[in-house]
Amino acid sequence: MKHSLAPAVALALALAAALPITASAHKAWLMPSQTVIAGENPWITVDAAVSNDLFYFNHVPLRLDNVAVVAPDGSKVETQNAATGKYRSVFDLELTQPGTYRIGITSHNLTGRWEQDGKPRRWRGTAATFASEVPKDAKNLEVGESISRVETFVTSGSPNDTALKPDGIGLELVPVTHPNDLFAGEQATFRFQIDGKPAAGLDIEIVRGGTRYRNAQDEIKATTDANGEFSVTWPEAGMYWLDASALDDKVSMPQAKQRRLGYVATLEVLPQ
Repeated sequence: MKHSLAPAVALALALAAALPITASAHKAWLMPSQTVIAGENPWITVDAAVSNDLFYFNHVPLRLDNVAVVAPDGSKVETQNAATGKYRSVFDLELTQPGTYRIGITSHNLTGRWEQDGKPRRWRGTAATFASEVPKDAKNLEVGESISRVETFVTSGSPNDTALKPDGIGLELVPVTHPNDLFAGEQATFRFQIDGKPAAGLDIEIVRGGTRYRNAQDEIKATTDANGEFSVTWPEAGMYWLDASALDDKVSMPQAKQRRLGYVATLEVLPQ
């Protein structure tokens, strides 16, 4: 089954601070200070933002309400020194275990739009707040469900795969090539799945950072095969933004008719 590409703005709307986003150029992302670290009990700092350019702070911060960190042994780890400013959020993470950490922000919401007094209205919230915040007589009401993930991966010492195991809910990246073992000129393979099943025909977009200093985005396009897999050969070292999204009708909230799924990852490609 081929899933249609949803605008990247949907992901930003679900996760950004409560400000409207009106252009698909806006991209949500998490940026770790390092992705591969050696040494005793190292720390990293992570920036979280929605921006026009990769990876610069020039639009709005990502909220940190739903930040979750999975440690190399599968346990949850708390972030430290979290703060949110005008253009970005930031937090620190102590890597007390050797291995790979998955850092993510997940949003699961309802979205609505309708007409009121001849003007369009938009709403975002939860199933619990839907009845009290959306008029029962809303004209031309359209309700959708949204599940979005923004992730990055960090390894202290030798990598492992425990934190990379999917939850089986929504759109998820399942690395075939380890996400902290990426090198310029080499091919990497990843798998996408939706609700635990291969996401075939999914359109993928990959953009290298530094877009502020070049006229073209230089996007890398790919499409997943029958197993939900795709491969990419990295043209050069740097930080890359990976985006995928899909639409279906497999809603879990009774008010919704359509489900929008979004996924973003920040990956570091190292020189050989």
